[in-house]
Amino acid sequence: MTPIAFAEKYGLRVVSEGSGGCREIEGAYLSDLLSMVMGRAQENDAFVTVMANLNTLAVAVLADVACVILCEGIHFDDACVARAKQQEICVLESDEPAFALALKLGRELGKC
Repeated sequence: MTPIAFAEKYGLRVVSEGSGGCREIEGAYLSDLLSMVMGRAQENDAFVTVMANLNTLAVAVLADVACVILCEGIHFDDACVARAKQQEICVLESDEPAFALALKLGRELGKC
């Protein structure tokens, strides 16, 4: 499932489409400690976090994740949104907790 399809199915807001219409989510990584994400997130994971800063976007590029999903109603500021669009990073937002999103991702990926 692509990040955009996931967003449409579960009512997430698309902040930056990036390559979210053509990449497939293959896994998920939930963390707010960016150094762990850099070393442990896998290519094409959905990166679920509450960290909304430029470093989050840099880590998303380094880890080559399919998308960043901000949870708990957190939002990127305008500068971050502009950077995400410039770097074609798919960014989604949800008011739900990370655990609820992880369950939905797990079900879609056949992991639970």
